[in-house]
Amino acid sequence: MMAEKIIAGNQTGIQSLRGFSGRKMDLSMVMLTFAICFLLCLVALIYRDVRSIDLPPGIDGPFKLFLISITLHSSIRMGSILEKLRICATPTFLKWSSSAVPVWSEPRLFTIDTKFDTVTVRIYQPKGLSTGQRGIIYLYGGAGLLGSIRAYQMLCRYLSRESESVLLCVGQRLGPKHKCPAQIMDCITATEYFLKNASDYGVDPNRIVIAGDSTGGGIAPLVCQHLLTRKDLPKVRAQILLYPNIQTMDYNLPSYQQNQNVPILFKKLTAEFDLRFMNVKLAYLDQVLKGAHVSEEMKMKYGKWIHADNIPDEFKVRGYKPPPPVPFSKELHEMMKDSFEPKYCALLAEDDIVRQLPETYLLTCEYDVLRDDGLLYKKRLEDNGVPVTWHHAKDGFHGILSSVDWFFEWPCARVAAERVISFIKRF
Repeated sequence: MMAEKIIAGNQTGIQSLRGFSGRKMDLSMVMLTFAICFLLCLVALIYRDVRSIDLPPGIDGPFKLFLISITLHSSIRMGSILEKLRICATPTFLKWSSSAVPVWSEPRLFTIDTKFDTVTVRIYQPKGLSTGQRGIIYLYGGAGLLGSIRAYQMLCRYLSRESESVLLCVGQRLGPKHKCPAQIMDCITATEYFLKNASDYGVDPNRIVIAGDSTGGGIAPLVCQHLLTRKDLPKVRAQILLYPNIQTMDYNLPSYQQNQNVPILFKKLTAEFDLRFMNVKLAYLDQVLKGAHVSEEMKMKYGKWIHADNIPDEFKVRGYKPPPPVPFSKELHEMMKDSFEPKYCALLAEDDIVRQLPETYLLTCEYDVLRDDGLLYKKRLEDNGVPVTWHHAKDGFHGILSSVDWFFEWPCARVAAERVISFIKRF
């Protein structure tokens, strides 16, 4: 009797194990099927994106750029899927992936990671330099959403080493966790601290320049504008603006039309990042691209500064069509109104402010949606008597300097970088 119970118990246990094993196998199949479908959808989306990529004749290293673009599109699409699944926001994923770069040692530089008040910074100091050296304050790009001290280590080390300057890289708080203007305020805080304490790092406070690329290139003149009110601090010697992102009023300027699908920065992605930076819902993206956020009053007021008529004809030969009129959205205008303030957009500062700005170096790239932002700001500076040293990379695209000192460096990046170094060494 006892033996029968044991046998029956064993049979029940075996059946339970078989059932458990079957459920486990079913779950594994479901997960495998889901993973395959996910990958197929991702590949299909990336393929659709890649088909729209435009690589104009004359652009530097088109095949290499195409490969980089595939990687970028993969990251963007993965981030978009994760955001729709409510796992993390697209910028959060892109920020993580862009920072996943190795840390390289540089025997010719001392590197110091510290904080200026509450702002994380990294200082690069060339070895063997005496006191009274020049200083560079670097504000990196990334639309206030991406970028990091680590991601910009190669470019910052190159600038510090080759110009024999002490370089401060400012680590900004980033969105979506930290809303605008947190990024601008961090740059201002770190700059003020460095100007006050420059001698502690062997820097002559009268030999400091502020540099920035993309969004950082748009923040740099905002910092310079703010410093005009600080009579107690040394004056910045110069500002270096590298393909700056400097306005959100007109996404139909010639460069936005000509380069809307040119890597690595696309027209739609630019507007999307700008909306995220200004805390505006992406549901309004198409309206913003068409210009529905700009009133007729604003067009009249700022049209003298932001208009295709201010772009030289030589930059319209690849095509330009004036955009058709669109209905004005007062609701959208209210959401975007902060981006029309001079404290957020240096291009809209009044003439009496602009004419006080320091000497400027400006880099623009032919195949960059932001090319005309730089050209418009160049005209504003020159119209107000500010000396401008301008380099236009005729075969360049957005972000070229990020390849400097890497194995995939573009020739146009090396030329542009050497021009920047020559400018810095003048001070």
